[in-house]
Amino acid sequence: MAIKTILNYSPNFNDKKRSIKEIKFIIFHYTGMKKESEAISRLTDIQSEVSCHYLIKNNGEIITMVPESYIAWHVGKSSWRRCKSLNKNSIGIEITNPGHEFNYKKFSKKQIISLLRLSKLLIKKYRINIKNILGHSDVAPERKKDPGEKFPWKYLSKNRVGLWHTSKKKELLKNRTIKTTNIDKELFFNNLFKIGYSKKIPKNMSKDRYKAFIIKAFQRRYRQELINVKIDKECLLISQNLIKRKY
Repeated sequence: MAIKTILNYSPNFNDKKRSIKEIKFIIFHYTGMKKESEAISRLTDIQSEVSCHYLIKNNGEIITMVPESYIAWHVGKSSWRRCKSLNKNSIGIEITNPGHEFNYKKFSKKQIISLLRLSKLLIKKYRINIKNILGHSDVAPERKKDPGEKFPWKYLSKNRVGLWHTSKKKELLKNRTIKTTNIDKELFFNNLFKIGYSKKIPKNMSKDRYKAFIIKAFQRRYRQELINVKIDKECLLISQNLIKRKY
């Protein structure tokens, strides 16, 4: 079933078409700008060198900016599991939201309804694995925070879009802020690497600093109530649950 969209094409994409088989990921973003009109202007400005395949407006309307068969410039330097530079293998969906820099807010109900409809269509069309529905901060944790801790990953997962853990809330709360051993911490990072977070430390960055970024990326997605860069028992349990479920 087709979805009605508004056409507002961006010039920021690769000229060469890609094959259907190359499309393996969907990556969600927020626009991170004060005004929706400014975000649309930037994504369609040749000077900005950024774009996306789709943008979901505040009112739920969907704009097509780059046809799916072309590589849009939405994710930049990125990595997930064995894949690098994910532009070539992904469809990028931007969602209007001012982001952390400009009074980050909840996504509207209309936006989420449209996102679900669009995502389900793409998942079916390209046979995208549930594990490959990602946020920008998953694939570029040292650079990005979007779509952030207000993004409804749990709700989307209940509707078969993206992955969420099945840990019991009572058990998790009981283990929140409980300290972990060094062995626990090592296990936690090994779990994150199995899930897909990159092991490679960016140039000119310390190992500890990079680890802090991937902890925050994990917490923004799977433990959204508390982002404190600390690996407690709750974080470990969530990571273990995800491994058992899908990895």
